Amino acid sequence: MSNHEVDEYLKQGIYGPKEIKPDERRKFLGTLRERVEIALTQAQVRMEGTHKEVVEAIKNNRKAHVYLNGNMSYEYISKYIKLCNQTGVEFSVVTNKDYNSELGLVVAQDYAIDKEEIYLKNSTQPHFQVKENEKKKGLFSAFSNLFK
Repeated sequence: MSNHEVDEYLKQGIYGPKEIKPDERRKFLGTLRERVEIALTQAQVRMEGTHKEVVEAIKNNRKAHVYLNGNMSYEYISKYIKLCNQTGVEFSVVTNKDYNSELGLVVAQDYAIDKEEIYLKNSTQPHFQVKENEKKKGLFSAFSNLFK
């Protein structure tokens, strides 16, 4: 072995194997930007319901992989985990203690698709809304119904 090969071997032993685009992988929850089909910010994942664009992307691409930000509360990502389980799409909950990505969900392929517009605009409505209770219970709701 030459000195260069020995140095490379030692560096890999100390620092781990070399990664291609590590900053990009941290941002996109472990995948590369060129593979991403759709991405949601953490705020968009926290919205009530699921986004219809994400539901369509998952249902139309059964070989896609969904990456969920593990730094978010399970309460918010559980609806997407349930969707993945119902459709049979693989998913990973990615937790990075050193870096918290602003993205909450990434739908990606295992090959490059180079889609230009991957981020959802904030104006999109959730796929379904959580219905509010129409019948309110309590003493004050009974009085308010009398005065309608």
